[in-house]
Amino acid sequence: MQTPVLDDLAAETAGLDTLVAGLEPDAWARPTPAEGWTIAHQIAHLAWTDARALLAVTDPDTFARETASAAARFGTYVDEGAEQGAWLPPGELLAQWRAGRARLWEVLAAQPPGSRFGWYGPPMSTASMATGRLMETWAHGEDIADTLGVRREPTARLWHVARIGVRARDFAFAVHGRPAPAEEFRVELTAPDGTLWTFGPADADQRVTGPALDFCLLAVRRRHRDDVAVRAEGPDADAWLSVAQAFAGPPGGSRSPSKGADR
Repeated sequence: MQTPVLDDLAAETAGLDTLVAGLEPDAWARPTPAEGWTIAHQIAHLAWTDARALLAVTDPDTFARETASAAARFGTYVDEGAEQGAWLPPGELLAQWRAGRARLWEVLAAQPPGSRFGWYGPPMSTASMATGRLMETWAHGEDIADTLGVRREPTARLWHVARIGVRARDFAFAVHGRPAPAEEFRVELTAPDGTLWTFGPADADQRVTGPALDFCLLAVRRRHRDDVAVRAEGPDADAWLSVAQAFAGPPGGSRSPSKGADR
C-alpha cells in the first residue's frame, strides 16, 4: 500500500544522501551539534533506526523482546547503535544506510491497509512509521547541514514533521512529567510556499503560530525556543513550546539559545 508519505520519505533520504555522499572520509568525523555525535554517528543512527523499523514490521515478536530488554537503558541503547555504526568506514556505512532504507521502503510499500506495528511509543500504522522515518531523517539532516554550514531549503515535506509534532503534544508533556492539557490547541503555521497549515479547532482559546520551519526545528529539538519565531497564546500553549517533541523516547538535552536571541 503505497502512500504519499512514502514518496516524500524517499525524497527526504535522497536529499540527505546528496549532502553526505561526496564528503571526504575525514569529514565524517566532524562533530555535530548533538553532543558526542559526529556526522558518522548521525548516519549510523538513521541506519540503525531503519533496521529497528524493519524488524518491527517483519518480525514483531523479536522486536518486542528486544525492546523489552532495552527498556531500562533506552537512551544508552540508542547511543550504542549509533556508536557501533560510526566505527565503520564511511563508504561501508553509507552503503549500509542506503541498503537498509531501500529495504524498509519496499517492505512498508507492500503492507496491506490497516497494518500496525509496535514501536517505542504507541503502535504505528504504515503511514505513521514512514512519517517517523521522514521526521528523523530531516532532523538528523539538520544536524549534518549545520555542521557543514549548509542551509537546506525547506520543502512541503515539512508538513509531515509539523503534523507529527502536533499529534505528539500529549506525549511531549508526559515524557517531561507534566499532565497534558485537556483542551485542544489551534496551530497555524506558514508553509515554505506561503500557504497556511492549520491543526486543531479554529475557535480554540490557546494557539500556536509561526513559520512551519521554525515549529519543526523546535519540535525535533534542534533549536531553542528563543531562536524561533513561534508564538503561543495561553499558558498551556506557552508551556508546550518548552517541551514540544516529535520523536519517541526521552527528550534528551535541549539546544542552548544563540547569543542575542530574543523571543
